[in-house]
This record gives sequence, C-alpha cells and structure tokens, in this order.
Amino acid sequence: MNKPVSYFVGGILVGALIASAGFSLSQYAQKGSGGDLKVLKLGHGLNTEHPVHKAMEFMKTRLEELSDGSLTIDIYACSVLGSENQCIEMLQNESLDMAKASAATMENFVPEISVFGLPYIFRDADHYWNVLNGSIGKRLLEAGESKFLYGLCYYDAGSRNFYTKDKPVRTPDDLLGMKIRVMSSPTAIAMVEAMGASPTAIDWGELYSALQQGTADGAENNPPSFTSSKHYEVCKHFTLDAHTRIPDMLIISTKTWEKLNRNERKWIQQAADESSVFQRQLWQEETVKALELAKAEGVEIYEVDTEAFAAKVAPMLEEVKDRNVRALLKEISEVE
Repeated sequence: MNKPVSYFVGGILVGALIASAGFSLSQYAQKGSGGDLKVLKLGHGLNTEHPVHKAMEFMKTRLEELSDGSLTIDIYACSVLGSENQCIEMLQNESLDMAKASAATMENFVPEISVFGLPYIFRDADHYWNVLNGSIGKRLLEAGESKFLYGLCYYDAGSRNFYTKDKPVRTPDDLLGMKIRVMSSPTAIAMVEAMGASPTAIDWGELYSALQQGTADGAENNPPSFTSSKHYEVCKHFTLDAHTRIPDMLIISTKTWEKLNRNERKWIQQAADESSVFQRQLWQEETVKALELAKAEGVEIYEVDTEAFAAKVAPMLEEVKDRNVRALLKEISEVE
C-alpha cells in the first residue's frame, strides 16, 4: 500500500472527536512508556454483550500489552458512530480508523467479497475456516486496498438462519410473501427473493422496532445475534436452515495503516489475529448458550431439510455474472 494516511493521536483533532463522544483526553495522560499514546478509533454496530465486541475488547488489551502501553483502541459499539456502511465510508474519508463490518456490507465496496453471501457454498464449518484461513481468505482481506480498506482478520458469524414472528418456516414455500429483513447486500436481497420472500433492507439497530411494528415479518441471522439483540422477545420461530456463512471482517483504513510504523503494524496484526482465535472459541460457546436461551424464552427451534432450501437457491450460483466471483466459487469448491 502506497497511500497517504492519518490516525488519531493527541491533539486538537482527536480531542474534538473524543470529547464529542463524551470522553476526555485526560484519561490517557499517564499511559505510554516513551512518546505520545496513539489512540485508534473503532466503530461497530453490535452491542457490548456480543462475542465479536468481546473479541475486540480482547484485542484492545493485547495491543496495549504488546505495545507496552503506547498504542490502544477506543471502541464505539451500538452504532453510535453510524451504520456499517457509514463507518466504512468514514474509514475512506479519514474520520475513522477501524471498523467491524459484515462481509455482506463490504460487498458494496469490494464486489469480490459478495462470494461470501452466496448460499450453501461451504460444506461445513471446517471447510469455511479452511477457506478463510487460506489463500482465498487472505486475498479477500486485501482486496479493498484500492478503496482505502485493509482487512486485518475475520470473526466467526456462524451460519445465518431465518427467524419469524408468527408463522414458522419449515420449508422454502413457507417464506412465500413474507417480509424478511436482510442486510444492505445485493446478494442477500437476491437470495431472499429466490426463496420467495420479500427482502427488506433495515439497519440492524432499527430491526427490533421494525419487527414489533410489522415492517418485517422476520429476519435472518445467527443464534448469538438473535439472542443478544433480544429479538426472541418478538420472534418465536427459529429455523436452522444455515443458508449462508458470512464472516465479520475487521477493517482498518489504509490511511491509518500507512502512517503506523513497522512495529505498530505488527502489534495490531498480532492482536487482531489473536482476537480472531479467541472469538472463534467464544462463538462456539455462545452459540450453544444462545439456542438454550431462545428455547427457555419460548422460541421454537426447527431442524429442517437444508437440501430443499439449497435447491431453491441453486440457480443463483449458476447465474453469477461477475467473472472474479465465478472463479472464487470454483476455488472454494476445491478447498478440502
């Protein structure tokens, strides 16, 4: 990467940004062991109980340890800095350093990443992680550099499944006519349409009220997101159809990355990699707990014939027009 960058360290700009969020620079005055403390600003839309947020807190702690207190991260959760799309745009215009974004959101900026949104392309969790941790995953982390977006690591987001308010989904035909919330992703919209439902793009932070008010009849996500958002209070039907496995991505602005020195980059990458391993284990534990909690809250969990759902969306894979995405599909299918 040979692009100019900026990051948030002490001074007027950072003072204004942190003060606007209710913080004071004085909290950093005694930290660091040689030179000014560098503070990177990270925004995301999840709540503080979510496994991905906990992984980023782990990363923050490890970064402070690795840098001997000279480098840290301020994490802004719950969309306080804006939606995922807005946070990514802030990375591009130098007003934010780091962001967590679903790969489904990233496809709006890096078309090749849309491959992750295609249904039933991974055989199982092992196949999924072999792809992410291999050469394909690495290339896709780097694919946004020309857009000032550099991927540090992936976080597990498990499999995505349908959940609904009033009518259970046991077969694809049960989705006919339903208004299903999707992420702002052309691929997700096309998938839900192929299932026969009506896709409705709604920001994550607005989904609870949309479900309450009937703007959406249901949504699709993983169990920890379903329970941490308390959507089980509204939706009492959860279908384990596992239509996609779309990772979360930790992104840093290249305009930040290029101004960091070699050691700082190494510390950040190491802390990110370790947080990914930490989060993957935590995710497995939280998924089990989430399903148990959902059942305890009166949610019906349905195990279904996933082949019937896969057959419904199979034409999507045959109709992929982007040459790069078609090539990636072939590569993914060949990964052991």
